[in-house]
Amino acid sequence: MTQAIPFRRLAAYFFSYFAFMGIYMPFFGLYLQHKGYGSEQIGMLMAILQVVRLLAPAPWGMLADHLGKRTPIVRLAAVLSASAFATLIWDGGVWPLIAALACMGFFWAAQGPLTEALLLAHLGKESGRYGQVRLWGSVGFVVAVLLMGWWLERASIQWVYWGGLAMLMATAGCAFCMPDAAMAPRSHGSSVMEILRRREVLAVLIGVMLMTAAHGTLYVFYTIHLVGAGYSKTVAGMMWTLGVLAEIVLMARGHRVMKRFSLRHLFMFAFGCGVLRFAVIGWCVDYPVVMVLAQCLHGATFGLCHLAAVSAIHRWFGDAHQAQGQAWFSSISYGAGGIIGSFSSGWLWVSLGAGWAFTCSSVLALAGGLVLWRGLKNAD
Repeated sequence: MTQAIPFRRLAAYFFSYFAFMGIYMPFFGLYLQHKGYGSEQIGMLMAILQVVRLLAPAPWGMLADHLGKRTPIVRLAAVLSASAFATLIWDGGVWPLIAALACMGFFWAAQGPLTEALLLAHLGKESGRYGQVRLWGSVGFVVAVLLMGWWLERASIQWVYWGGLAMLMATAGCAFCMPDAAMAPRSHGSSVMEILRRREVLAVLIGVMLMTAAHGTLYVFYTIHLVGAGYSKTVAGMMWTLGVLAEIVLMARGHRVMKRFSLRHLFMFAFGCGVLRFAVIGWCVDYPVVMVLAQCLHGATFGLCHLAAVSAIHRWFGDAHQAQGQAWFSSISYGAGGIIGSFSSGWLWVSLGAGWAFTCSSVLALAGGLVLWRGLKNAD
């Protein structure tokens, strides 16, 4: 069974897929600023990916389950995503840019849930090894952030475009190297909508959505928070890298953790870490050692939370509805959660200040934990 898993090809795909985000998230705003766009326009343009991440996965998941194929759709979406991004070379103003980014995001967001389902199908009974493959996405993100940051100190900001395009093209190339996995025949059991209405499923979708929203202030203002407290930009970058490294370590060891503890207790630990982490970041910024320890908790607040959620969705939706299950999870938990977190963080930051904005993140993590504690009471 181990030999049949296309480990390297799947790992290469996740590496390039998230390496694009390692370029896009930290540096594309600077690229837009260089192009002459104002702060409000940049905020609107950067929010497009979050919006399409809410809308895109579900229809693609339905199509994949209906056709009984995942890889051809992933390949098509990868090519179209790279093609849409390539059109940014022509600067036609804000509206053509909105259209290009929306198309790019629509096809980029389609790939993630389908590839998650494809990976789990290849793993079969060895689904506990999911984290050992998925961690290469985190590695790709870190490598891209570090290399692009280093290169931009020496080269033109235009390399953000060329680097992003290169990673999207690499993702498409890796997609064509991935073999498909057999899908289960269409089930006559519960429908997707029936599964989505189950108490434990709603608990995971809503709970992870709240945890994603809790990360909103972190993703938008963490660097600003550190620099404002006197940390250098280099140290801020190192803190981001530390968090992702903690996530990588957790995913590498995740299969052992998943075997030892129940789903409910894994979520409780992750969400408890979230409550503590965000409060510490908000109020202990003057204590570097404490901030380092808080950043290490990213392995739990994202890595462990993601592993537990993907495992639960995989179990509850079964093989026949796997693509739709992962798509709905991506749309609701990460799409809606990302939108809530991104849009609320600015208002909280301006209105309440750093300490209380991160305290609100702690409250969101606590609320998500309570939802999961009740919803998963009889799930294991």
